[in-house]
Amino acid sequence: MWLSFRFPLSFREVEELMLGRGMPVSHETVRRWCAKFGQAYAGALRRRRARPGDKGHLDEVFIKINGERTYL
Repeated sequence: MWLSFRFPLSFREVEELMLGRGMPVSHETVRRWCAKFGQAYAGALRRRRARPGDKGHLDEVFIKINGERTYL
């Protein structure tokens, strides 16, 4: 269910993803889950957004310095 809120997926696309993971559910079931749990999950996503002063960490970075691609 979180997939349809986190990413722009339709109920049928979520149904196909669940089937690929061995969980056969209908798109109607996904719609009911979203109606029941969606508002609470969407609110939690909004509260967890990055705020000024938060720190982010990158594992790998490629940048251009004087036109040359450099790995950090």
